[in-house]
Amino acid sequence: MRIPILIFAALTACTIKSEKMPYNWPESTAPIADLKEHFRTIHQDTVTDPYYWMYDYFGKGPDSQKVVHYLEAENAYLKTKMARTEGFQTSLFKEMKGRIKEKDESVPYLKNGYFYYTRTEDGQQYYKYCRRKGTMKGPEEVLLDVDVMAKGKDYFSVSGLEVSPDNKLIAFGVDEVSRRQYTILVKNLETGEILSDRIENTEGEPVWANDNQTFFYTSKNPVTLLSEKIYRHKLGAKAASDVLVYQEKDNSNYIGVYKSKNGKWIWIYSSATVSTELRLLAADKPNENFKIFQPRIKDVLYEVMALEDKFLIKTNLDAVNFKVMECPISKTSKKDWKNFIGHDPAILIEEIDPYKNFIVIQQRKDGLPQLKVRDTKSGAEHLIPFEEVTYAASINQNAEFDSDVFRFSYSSMITPKSIYDYNLGTKERTLKKQQEVLGGYDKSNYVTERIFATARDGVKIPISIVYKKGLKKDGQSPVLEYAYGSYGHSLDASFSSTNLSLLNRGFAFAIAHVRGGEEMGRQWYLDGKLMKKMNTFTDFIDCGKYLIDKSYTSAEHLYANGGSAGGLLMGVVANLAASQYKGIIADVPFVDVINTMLDESIPLTTNEYDEWGNPNEKAAYEYMKSYSPYENIKAKAYPNMLVTTGLHDSQVQYFEPAKWVAKLRATKTDDSILLLKTNMDFGHGGASGRFDYLKDVALRYAFLLVLEEKID
Repeated sequence: MRIPILIFAALTACTIKSEKMPYNWPESTAPIADLKEHFRTIHQDTVTDPYYWMYDYFGKGPDSQKVVHYLEAENAYLKTKMARTEGFQTSLFKEMKGRIKEKDESVPYLKNGYFYYTRTEDGQQYYKYCRRKGTMKGPEEVLLDVDVMAKGKDYFSVSGLEVSPDNKLIAFGVDEVSRRQYTILVKNLETGEILSDRIENTEGEPVWANDNQTFFYTSKNPVTLLSEKIYRHKLGAKAASDVLVYQEKDNSNYIGVYKSKNGKWIWIYSSATVSTELRLLAADKPNENFKIFQPRIKDVLYEVMALEDKFLIKTNLDAVNFKVMECPISKTSKKDWKNFIGHDPAILIEEIDPYKNFIVIQQRKDGLPQLKVRDTKSGAEHLIPFEEVTYAASINQNAEFDSDVFRFSYSSMITPKSIYDYNLGTKERTLKKQQEVLGGYDKSNYVTERIFATARDGVKIPISIVYKKGLKKDGQSPVLEYAYGSYGHSLDASFSSTNLSLLNRGFAFAIAHVRGGEEMGRQWYLDGKLMKKMNTFTDFIDCGKYLIDKSYTSAEHLYANGGSAGGLLMGVVANLAASQYKGIIADVPFVDVINTMLDESIPLTTNEYDEWGNPNEKAAYEYMKSYSPYENIKAKAYPNMLVTTGLHDSQVQYFEPAKWVAKLRATKTDDSILLLKTNMDFGHGGASGRFDYLKDVALRYAFLLVLEEKID
């Protein structure tokens, strides 16, 4: 799934003086990429692609060094063009870093007799994963010191930390390259020893059986990076002797393994965006075979939650916005499913959090998240109330099944992230922690609104916007418009301190909740994918037009940003509405749609046919070609553009943005700035440290503020 790690949001506090200051771009010659003859012919359509040679880096072929030299030349060009902002970027970095509490601690959560939490230290990029037995007053155990583990490494990521049921071992995944290929390791928590068990090329999310000697994991194809096999591993055994318990035959499905909240079941899931199949195994019997819960059915998705005496099934079977059904433990096929929570066409059911006596339903109505509590004995229901006009609320860390306390997260564009404990019986709400914004923060200094643009087909598109009080709606204020709009991923109006550097310099920040997400229900997603994908792009353009029409901004001050699949959106916007935007930032953009989706060796390609279409089918090919940014570059004027990528990106390969920029340079007719930044050490999510990513944010903000002549 091409979802970016870095998502812009909004806010924070102190006022910083900002003055208009003209920026004269230094003279420098932009890199010109070589042309090499290559033709693609499919469906009787022949297309020339003179930059196809850029695919060659990981193939180590004759052009591999040429690729590296080109990317380095683009980086040098960017450095020259932005040279006069380097001091400003450093100031922005310090400014944003200065709002983050360096020495901090997460809210502890209880699991199997221990309170688990992470803590960070002053000056350290990573964290320490810790626990205390029984009470937070007990002695601290540092399970993993990631600051020490990452020392001397350009990139380091830990994933899937899982403690064994007897609390004596921890299994976890490590990625040191940034291609999401994790090596699973096991640590003895009593002795501190890292065991000999070492399993390469996994998803990095081990799942323990209840015997404390066995765990299951997902193995990836080393070329396509598809998750395609589930193995059973016995402690002390060599990975080569691990037992294959499941192999996925459909290369359009994602697979994985997880454990039920009540600890009784281990599940294997196989899922595309349109169908699901689950297998289950009693966690006490790891050597037995997994049993199919319900065979996959075309266009039917389902998820299963285990209660004490039955299973709950969230499914879209005859229910576009999903409903919840139930079945006995011993009878799990569809014919044995009975209604538990009926379908409501106005409410999207997103997630179910099960407890011994309650369930919590995370749902969505009118584009806003809701948390609904249901007593499983009496059937009584109530909503947890929220008061702001636009906000984010979601289920948080809830590891204990036998509990009446539910933890959730809440924030808005002006309310920092807040963690609450909620008593499901008494309805008492307790604030456990709110994100501290250093330097002082007063939410009353900012305004957030929820407004609606009318799309060209008459559909109302929600926009969440935030700005500092005093912003004049006279068309002269800069606005950064952001969206994603794919995979049914909903962007809620959450809080982030980084955008203070824009808001306090006069920018407004707007999230366009375009079709392709699920903000307005499942149909919202269905109307923004496959042969309706164009709605995502035109919705964004129409939201920008609305912001101009309502005098929030003008075409001389409107900017666009999106990453990954949202970078595809940026590429289409650049082609279709270049004159509406002064600048565009496209982060790790998915812009070479046809070529990528034709190449099954590229990571994620076959997993994504249900999202974009399969271009081997003529109708899908023609539709995808009609919007693919790389295919539709024209000899015309384009906005100022900053494009970012990572050499080791496994989600959107570096060659997509590199080819796109090269073709734009050779084709566009304007003198607008076009910059490409390739991170030569990292992948899709950028740097792994908790502060290093701010350097990339500082570059983006400097680019915007230069264009607005607002650098300090």
